[in-house]
Amino acid sequence: MEQGPLTKQEYVEKVLRAYRNTFGTMGTVRRPDRLVAEQWYERYIPLAAVENGFVLAAARRLNRPPDAPPLGTIRSLAYFAPVIEEVRRMRVSPDYFQYLRGKIQEFLQLQKMS
Repeated sequence: MEQGPLTKQEYVEKVLRAYRNTFGTMGTVRRPDRLVAEQWYERYIPLAAVENGFVLAAARRLNRPPDAPPLGTIRSLAYFAPVIEEVRRMRVSPDYFQYLRGKIQEFLQLQKMS
């Protein structure tokens, strides 16, 4: 069965759920975050681009020298806007983002063992 386009509410909830689950975020959603998600819906930003932007940003934050000072927690959905725009311009296989997801999972597994 084919699923139709997402409603605004469905889109916003999926964006906010993915944001809460993204490595490096506070895991909480504030009203400004909801407004940003609504703006992305109104601008027709594909959900896949948003999710891939979260993955790319998280992977970049993890790929740092071991002696680099720790980065602060991401406190706003707006943090991801430039990366999402970058993802929209990228011409790479969806497999690349799957690869990054795997790398993030490996990192998180190693952290649990430490």
